[in-house]
Amino acid sequence: MKADPRTQLRLLDLQALDTALDRLAARRRTLPELATIAERDQTLESLETDIVRIRTEIGDIGRVQRRLENEIELVRSRAERDQKRLDSGQITNPRELENLQAELASLARRQGVLEDEALEKMEAVEALESRLAKLVEEKERVAAERQAAVERRDQLFAEIDREAAARRAEREELVPTLPEPLVALYERIRASSGGVGAAALLRRRCEGCHLELSDGDLRAIAAAPADEVVRCEECRRILVRTPDSGL
Repeated sequence: MKADPRTQLRLLDLQALDTALDRLAARRRTLPELATIAERDQTLESLETDIVRIRTEIGDIGRVQRRLENEIELVRSRAERDQKRLDSGQITNPRELENLQAELASLARRQGVLEDEALEKMEAVEALESRLAKLVEEKERVAAERQAAVERRDQLFAEIDREAAARRAEREELVPTLPEPLVALYERIRASSGGVGAAALLRRRCEGCHLELSDGDLRAIAAAPADEVVRCEECRRILVRTPDSGL
């Protein structure tokens, strides 16, 4: 393939633009903010799971508390009725009086047990609500950090996209000035060679694979016509001769 030496040099300009675009795309994919957002998302999901679990526990205990309160009220009401009967003096039968006093004692014990259990549930709820408040506060903090990372990501995305648009505009202007067969060869090589289709020959070294060419390869390149499109024998990329090739 033939191409004017100045055209081959412009191929290096195309490669520089493509390399810049590849780097911008890689930067866009690997912004630290993306990892921060993903990590915060996982943390928020975990916190939300804990919050839901604790709220469920509080709700479950609340239902038990209401049942205990109802039972306490029933026991208290029954004790009050029995105490009124006892205080009225209407009961004169010793056996009936003894039974009533025994029932009052039993109701008092039952009320004490229920009130102790209710107190335990209340203390459990207080502990859970304290934990819940801390979790909610932590969730708000993590959400704020995530939002800051999202805003920073969007800002960097905009900057990267503007720069990429500028590089693509330069590329669209450059490509039509190059021979189509040369561009096609370049694109084919670039697709199979890590994004680098053309490299300069600088000081006897291919800038594509960074290997120094053998004396035989250098002599062959030096002997080739200036408009001959040569390839690196090691990486098979288009090798563009420059004034600093070392030939």
